[in-house]
Amino acid sequence: MELVIRVSIVFVFLWAMMRALGKRELAQMTAFELVLLVIVGDLIQQGVTQDDKSVTGTVLILSTISMWVLALSYAGFRSKRANKLVEGAPVLVIRDGQLIAAVLNTERVRADEVMDEARSQGIDSIADVLYGVLEPDGRFSFIVSDGADAVRIQRVVTAAPKDRS
Repeated sequence: MELVIRVSIVFVFLWAMMRALGKRELAQMTAFELVLLVIVGDLIQQGVTQDDKSVTGTVLILSTISMWVLALSYAGFRSKRANKLVEGAPVLVIRDGQLIAAVLNTERVRADEVMDEARSQGIDSIADVLYGVLEPDGRFSFIVSDGADAVRIQRVVTAAPKDRS
């Protein structure tokens, strides 16, 4: 039972930490941050298992993590409010060709990051963007004007993270 409690505490802490880091932080991990993530995994394992190296302990830990993942997934499926809490919500960062500075500050996203992402999707100017959305997974979606009231939607394909240094 002690393993289940320790795994649950670490799971909730990690979930809260990932939510606090922000969307763009996770989408743009550098090589150094990836190495830190691996180290964190090892430290968590030591804290959760302590001296328990048994197969039973491992199965119990994996079962507990699976239970939490399934519970959060089911809660998000059943309730929009729970889904917003678990997954996050998309936020509007551009409206009618104008960056929304307050949202960028809240999400800790620089204007040049938004413009870089728009250019990588073939958008020449932010002024052409009707709406720009920062998705819960850290990617951007843009709805751009094609001229005569025609609208097309472009999505970012998963790309290699940018070096943020």
